[in-house]
Amino acid sequence: MAERQEEPGQIVRAVYKTGEYIGEIMEADGRRVLVQVLAVLAHPKQGDLHHPNDPDVPLFHERPASHFREKVWVPAGAVKPYEGAVPAYRESLLAAAEAETERLSRLQRWAERSLEQLQGLTKEYKYRA
Repeated sequence: MAERQEEPGQIVRAVYKTGEYIGEIMEADGRRVLVQVLAVLAHPKQGDLHHPNDPDVPLFHERPASHFREKVWVPAGAVKPYEGAVPAYRESLLAAAEAETERLSRLQRWAERSLEQLQGLTKEYKYRA
């Protein structure tokens, strides 16, 4: 199997600190790749990564998306070629934030429905033998 070679100027998808970005490779050293952010595909997750979905942790991390043209070092395995048009940064950032908001809203609605169902079941359990 041929080893993948990252080249300066190549447009890639890169996962960085729980976010996903489209960027341009600036340099690579074999282990990691310096990527200049051009657009946001997925907004970084909020909170404590070691305790996902737990709001009661000592330090609830706020993770903003990387800025336009910010340069970030990414492990080489977290970089894949990107094909297609690169969206405008601001629009991609807002779309990624909206998608993350919708994901969290669905999670919140799921938790609320689950609580309702469990409360009903708990009432029923009181009558079981």
